[in-house]
Amino acid sequence: MGFVLKKYAIIVAGGTGQRMKSAVPKQFLLLQGKPILFHTLLQFKKAFAEIELILVLPRDQFSTWQLLCQEYPEIIQACPHHLVEGGATRFHSSQQGILAIPVEKQALVAIHDGVRPLVSVDSIRHAYQSAEEYGNAVLAVSSKDSIRQWDTNENVYLPLDRTHIKIIQTPQIFEISILKRAFQQEYQDFFTDDASVVEVLGIDIHLVEGNYSNIKITTPEDMLIAEALTQNAST
Repeated sequence: MGFVLKKYAIIVAGGTGQRMKSAVPKQFLLLQGKPILFHTLLQFKKAFAEIELILVLPRDQFSTWQLLCQEYPEIIQACPHHLVEGGATRFHSSQQGILAIPVEKQALVAIHDGVRPLVSVDSIRHAYQSAEEYGNAVLAVSSKDSIRQWDTNENVYLPLDRTHIKIIQTPQIFEISILKRAFQQEYQDFFTDDASVVEVLGIDIHLVEGNYSNIKITTPEDMLIAEALTQNAST
């Protein structure tokens, strides 16, 4: 039997609820009667029972989350996790999560949006398998829509060939030594996700097929879609 790499998942959640038009941060809203974050954490535990979970939240949201964990004891029972204080940007929050991981010679680390609770277990497993083979794996899906990009020379939006376009999702999974090296860099404005940070090292990013239901819950419309998808999955 081969050596099994240790697995971590860093769940990053720093939303305030502004675009959701809610006083409650979106990661704490209830989906099918349970906090969104619980659903997110649970998908990783379903994929790998032995996985170690790290939840990154703003310090001022710790007490809210701790109260939710008391109200819904199944969160801690099913998804024990280490709580880490986030930073000013997504980059800094990911960085804090990575720093919380003990020194490991070999391990795979996923970084995932806390408000993507519908990522499939199969997608998570496939991504870890691909990361073990290639050193990294990033979920992505093909664009269903027509895409146009602004051309500064023509002063017009020009169509792009959507067969060459991929919509990037999370989790994004990397070998731990790569992540630790990448996140020693200074923050740059073009760091839009964790893969863009790693890419600066000259490392090619390996895309794997995601699932279209793996939406990022940002607006009230997203919440309606997520409710419908989870209801459909449970029937």
